[in-house]
Amino acid sequence: MAREIDRQIIRDLRENGVNFVTTVPCKQLAGLIEVLGDTDTIRHVPCTREDEGMGLCAGAYMGGMRPLIMMQNTALGVTLNALATLIQYYQIPLPMLISYRGEVGEPVACQVEMALHTKALLAQLHIPTYHFHNVAQADELPGILDHCQMCRKPVAVLTDASFWGSAT
Repeated sequence: MAREIDRQIIRDLRENGVNFVTTVPCKQLAGLIEVLGDTDTIRHVPCTREDEGMGLCAGAYMGGMRPLIMMQNTALGVTLNALATLIQYYQIPLPMLISYRGEVGEPVACQVEMALHTKALLAQLHIPTYHFHNVAQADELPGILDHCQMCRKPVAVLTDASFWGSAT
């Protein structure tokens, strides 16, 4: 079920020129993906793995589009090679909207381990990272998207359980 925050985020993407989004299934991002499916100005291409999504976004960018990937942090590890040797090497401005699973409020125990490493991995790759804990912070998204385009680098926006819980 889509909430107002889902509609706001998709609206912000549209207004900031994002016209290609790839997604990997995620319960926390389900509302966003639902709204995205109803949006005819953003091409949505679902994918099965996050590293596949990186390739799709690189191709979209090289074809003149402005991409974004929606994914879970638990699969960040499979994207490291694509992030370093494709996205960063070719200076592709790629916003990553990442559901940050495994922190306080997470109901699934196996999600916790990757949460311990997510921010350190992003920092090691020198990827600017923003962590949204509540829906008011979503107002920062347009500026983050602009910054991503200006510096031609990937950026990560982590949205944790408290963010999605405050959106209900």
